[in-house]
Amino acid sequence: MTGGIISGGECVLPVDRAVAFYRHGWHSWSRTAWVDPSESPEVIPDRVRRLGVADPLHDADRRHGGSGVAAVEHGDGSISLLGALAPDAWVFLDDGGLAGRYAAAPGPWYTARGSEAEVFAGYAAALSGQLGRRPIAPQRLWSSWYGMYGDISEAALHRVLAGLGGLAFETFQVDDGWERAVGDWTANARFPSGMEDLAHRIRAAGFRPGLWLSPLIAGASSEFAAAHPDLLLPDDEGDPVVAGECWGGPYHSLDPTHPGVLEYLDALIRRVRGWGYEFLKLDFLYAAAFPGRRHREAGREASLRAACEVMRRAAGDDCYLLACGAPVIASLGVFDGIRIGPDVAEWWHDPAQTAGARNAVETSAHRLWLRGALDLDPDVCFFRSRRLGLGAGAQALLRDLARITGFRGISDPPDWLTPAERSRLAAFLEEREAAVTCRGRARWMVDDRRVDLSAGFAPAEPGREEAAR
Repeated sequence: MTGGIISGGECVLPVDRAVAFYRHGWHSWSRTAWVDPSESPEVIPDRVRRLGVADPLHDADRRHGGSGVAAVEHGDGSISLLGALAPDAWVFLDDGGLAGRYAAAPGPWYTARGSEAEVFAGYAAALSGQLGRRPIAPQRLWSSWYGMYGDISEAALHRVLAGLGGLAFETFQVDDGWERAVGDWTANARFPSGMEDLAHRIRAAGFRPGLWLSPLIAGASSEFAAAHPDLLLPDDEGDPVVAGECWGGPYHSLDPTHPGVLEYLDALIRRVRGWGYEFLKLDFLYAAAFPGRRHREAGREASLRAACEVMRRAAGDDCYLLACGAPVIASLGVFDGIRIGPDVAEWWHDPAQTAGARNAVETSAHRLWLRGALDLDPDVCFFRSRRLGLGAGAQALLRDLARITGFRGISDPPDWLTPAERSRLAAFLEEREAAVTCRGRARWMVDDRRVDLSAGFAPAEPGREEAAR
């Protein structure tokens, strides 16, 4: 392998004719894949754009490009890679090669040519050396999301806690639905005993308490947005930036450079930690990197990273922070783990949506080169048959992603499981850590078994006739 580290706000890496291009998406849910460079970049549907999945500065680019890193495959099978070692960079495929540019402060670049495994492993190591690395601690957690979505209550979660006895989960994570509104982070009426009481009950049941938050956004109708308009990121006209639509309406970005926002983030995380939560899933983080007129001039992703560092210090090193909806490079060294794909959902593929098992498998598979830089969360896998539209082949792919990453997330309510399904779940949670070896693009050895994740990249669901593993 050849390559090295160079400095400068811009960098051009000459390459031979490319037969494939590695497109790295902006944040957790943004598509990441090898694509045909002779074809025009995909057009992002308006519905997906409204969800905030694409970087607004690049979602209409007519050149192939990637967030922070891009690579090409040559005719001889070798790979050339150009990757930023700091936030706020984009890499395009130009006629002369890979062209990278930092949008704000210049930073170093990593260049390499060699086998695919070599160049991506070298890049991951260089990122860790530049940005830091938290200890690797693969997770086994139960999350409320795909069983209950936002329709959760303390009574329902008490029943789940009682039903998880004997299953080898480490963390019980309460997802969206506990708060009064996004931006108003206090318990709603369905949690009359409060979130501190719930944390105590989770710990008493033998699990680490976990909680979902989206601290860098506020719903347009939230009390926070009404009371603190000065803390919302303004656009060029002075109106609050709309970073996406969810929860029945738009939501706004907070300005991560505003001193008042940093004080708010510090106080919020300390309050939640005081309730007893030791695992925090911080979601929709990309919103703070939207274009806008910041209080202090700074790079979009660098200012997001600085705000996340405030939350890291407030949480303490003994708290596990999971980034979701997060730009990858800006998250390294700050977070313990990161979601590496879009929401799995209970179906295979819907072209009008980002969520779906197909999209989750494809993007997660193309970010597995980050193994060793931080924990990788490919989202949950399923053992239930109730309310599930995935066949055995799709379910097996999700479980193999969990084995490769070591991150075993489950969202099946225990009372939805048949005795046989519960038995398979128990065995999955108790498996020893697999010996994992990459054998090529999307091909892995998991212990002594060959796994080909590329079976999950097609719109048609693979192997519905296969027996469940």
